Amino acid sequence: MSSISYMTHDGYEKLKSELDDLKTKGRDVVAKAIAEAREKGDLSENAEYDAAKNAQGMLEMKINEMEKMFSSARILDESTLDTSKVTVLTNVTIKNINSGAEVTYKLVAEAEANLKEKKISVNSPIGHGLLGKSVGDTVQIQTPAGLINFEIVKISL
Repeated sequence: MSSISYMTHDGYEKLKSELDDLKTKGRDVVAKAIAEAREKGDLSENAEYDAAKNAQGMLEMKINEMEKMFSSARILDESTLDTSKVTVLTNVTIKNINSGAEVTYKLVAEAEANLKEKKISVNSPIGHGLLGKSVGDTVQIQTPAGLINFEIVKISL
């Protein structure tokens, strides 16, 4: 992950808190599980020990990925963004030209994406297709459901 991760201040703080939690509580839980499994005897035939070691590896991998994200993180101030074009942290209302349905999404960094909150990643097919476009532009985006034509109706903060 060598590309820059753009984040809001809140998103950055949330991710930082999650990372701190994984480094402290997460590591403690895994260490205790390994210690308990060790006490049960022969490690070569101990499934609990293998599972605990796998959990430790997965935890360390997640911590490593999050630290890489922080090393390339840039915190954006929403008040300085230009709303003449779709950029990271803008809200964009799009209309499906075929169905007429309108939906508003906020374009965010991968780490902050949450479809329930209508926050989509700039790296998603729709997010990537909308970047740099202006109100009135029509874009054709390849989605898992097929090729869809959208019109950009509104861009705001």
